Amino acid sequence: MDKNLIEVSDRIERGERLSEENGIKLLESSDLLSLGRLADFVRRNKAGDEVYFIANKHLYYTNVCVWRCKFCAFSRNLNDSDSYTKTIEDLILEVKNSENGLSELRITGGINPKLSFEFFENLIFSLKSAFPYLHIEAFAPTEIDFIALSSGLSVEDVLIRLKKAGLGSLAAGGAEVFSPRIRREFCPKKTSGKRWLEITKTAHQMGVCSNASLLYGLTETVEERIDHLIEVRNLQDETGGFNSFIPLPFLPENTKLFSFSGSTGFDILKMIAVSRLMLDNFKHIKFLWIYGGLKLGQTALSFGANDLGGTVIEENKGVARSAGAKNFGFTTREELIRTIKRADRIPFERGVLYQARN
Repeated sequence: MDKNLIEVSDRIERGERLSEENGIKLLESSDLLSLGRLADFVRRNKAGDEVYFIANKHLYYTNVCVWRCKFCAFSRNLNDSDSYTKTIEDLILEVKNSENGLSELRITGGINPKLSFEFFENLIFSLKSAFPYLHIEAFAPTEIDFIALSSGLSVEDVLIRLKKAGLGSLAAGGAEVFSPRIRREFCPKKTSGKRWLEITKTAHQMGVCSNASLLYGLTETVEERIDHLIEVRNLQDETGGFNSFIPLPFLPENTKLFSFSGSTGFDILKMIAVSRLMLDNFKHIKFLWIYGGLKLGQTALSFGANDLGGTVIEENKGVARSAGAKNFGFTTREELIRTIKRADRIPFERGVLYQARN
């Protein structure tokens, strides 16, 4: 084992919480196999051998976004030829065409100033009315911030009304890296990391759960990555409202940062392992297979992950596909189950809140 990991390893085996200094040593280590062994030890004790997945569909209501973050290949200006804003009827039809066997609708989009609060409220109400058996996970905290500011409502009032309309949980996203330096450089118009945490805390206190994420592979330092993980860990201590944590590798293709090299499989597995080791109050660490493929996802199950995401029906013109995700596509329950079993784990088709599917 890398000698810099020995002290960290001892703390992990004693069940002690890791410090910022410990986390930096983890990220600076190139001893990937030792990191994987430690993360797999923690995963086994924390979450057992079950590996979760869900039958879900992603809905994107608009790709118009005034923020135009440099790392985003999805967003468009209002007058771009390939911009779109869908009607509620369009979105209902999308679900009807592929709703057989779904458990979840995940809804998100760009920051489009042409959309009123009533659009978002009616969207949730209409989808929940049409498909009452589906859980609706919608709108990242950044979208909630925009909806509140543009409507003149408080975040609390927005959440109360959306929850009444049928909102089940908030979508992951918008957290990126909390570092103010990174946000100034790459997404200066976006909701700050501090504000993201405040809105998420409010949602949790109101009984609206969510997932946390980290976008890595920009120019963030190891210290900035670890600071992000600790901020998330602290909020989970306070509210317990996060269902899972999702490390997201930056995909540079079709973005303004196309010259960036992107994350390797080594980077991805290391970030999964470090997330598992630092986030001792999270049961679920999620590897989204569309960002790295099912084969790498299968390997990630030995590096701390215990969730492969969803079947991701028709993520048409979605965030991952726009950025050139090579593994984009729909997969089946059967393929996910086969992938999990071949990793000698137990497949578990879940609901959004990690309960057994009805």
